[in-house]
Amino acid sequence: MIHRLFIFCFSTLLATSVCAQEKVTERPDWQKYFVQYQASGTIVVADQRKTAETISVFDAKRAAKPYPPASTFKIPHTLFALDSGVLRDEFQVFRWDGVKRAFAGHNQDQDLRSAMRNSTLWVYQGFAKQIGEEKARRYLQQIDYGNADPTTDHGGDYWIDGNLRITSYEQIAFLKKLYRNTLPFRVEHQRLVKDVMINEAGRDWILRAKTGWEGRMGWWVGWVEWPSGPVFFALNIDTPQRLDDLYKREAIVRAVLRDMKALPPAPADDKEASR
Repeated sequence: MIHRLFIFCFSTLLATSVCAQEKVTERPDWQKYFVQYQASGTIVVADQRKTAETISVFDAKRAAKPYPPASTFKIPHTLFALDSGVLRDEFQVFRWDGVKRAFAGHNQDQDLRSAMRNSTLWVYQGFAKQIGEEKARRYLQQIDYGNADPTTDHGGDYWIDGNLRITSYEQIAFLKKLYRNTLPFRVEHQRLVKDVMINEAGRDWILRAKTGWEGRMGWWVGWVEWPSGPVFFALNIDTPQRLDDLYKREAIVRAVLRDMKALPPAPADDKEASR
């Protein structure tokens, strides 16, 4: 009970701190996108396309609540693996062990790009085993990532089933450092991670992002690069229908970003499909 009270108080303090340092605008109008997709969640957007950054949020209380990062942790985890030498480069091949897993994309040899694209858990479980808990803790503390706790109480992976937690605001803060290459890692490693995060691109914009799913909730975090500046986002939603809810992560973010003109309008066939 005391532990839960501490987490609540810390989350409230964090939200207050964020608001005190930077003006955060509540966007209750974004609720329509969560209603459209029958989802409960939050989204934070930091828009740097103008001289002064604007930070907008739907459900600020939830945005300050820490959750397991799930596969969004593959972003910093890749940096840890590169820095420690566990991962040599984007061409290193990780041989499939022949164990059939639930996601078909996991049942094959992997390299960095496929492991990121398919969110291949067993590759990153290997990284975690080789890096070890103490070194992981040092990395987490160096980058000020969430509560920096790489432990588990009942087994499993510390970024999914363990004690590592991060808020939506903290996700944004981490992504800003990666965007600027200011994390305590080699610049070429940060650039490689950003390269494998590319989801989509147009003539004058690039969308870099990573999904995450813990079972009960899911993330989509990243940013859109424009000549005028980046637009960072961090969304998490509840996923009571599990796999059936996962498409909602991208759908809600894209709707919000299009509303802000931070993504081009949806193609006509996408609009028809969303009706």
